[in-house]
Amino acid sequence: MKIPTESDEQIGFLRWFETHFRDVWIFHIPNGGHRAISVGKTMKAEGVKAGVPDLYVPAWKLWVEMKRTKGGVVSKEQRAWHEYLEGIGDAVIIGRGATDASRQVMEFLKARRG
Repeated sequence: MKIPTESDEQIGFLRWFETHFRDVWIFHIPNGGHRAISVGKTMKAEGVKAGVPDLYVPAWKLWVEMKRTKGGVVSKEQRAWHEYLEGIGDAVIIGRGATDASRQVMEFLKARRG
């Protein structure tokens, strides 16, 4: 059986999120992907930084790093961003697939209310 890509998992997670939290804004940080060298240079000059998590929920100060269910590795740059963001009071979850990310969002909300 083929393991869904990180993109597939992120799309599934966003569908779940936007269905359950219609009034909460979430957006994607387009740091990854393959691009022409010239486009990559322009994006870097515009402020793109390696390792920034994939998604952000401003109302909750929550960052979501998406990974595949199997084989997704958190890079050194990603770990550094996660530590920095948590150090300034934001929350970061690493979702290993859409289902795991959804579960962690619910746990995050439950802990916030607690």
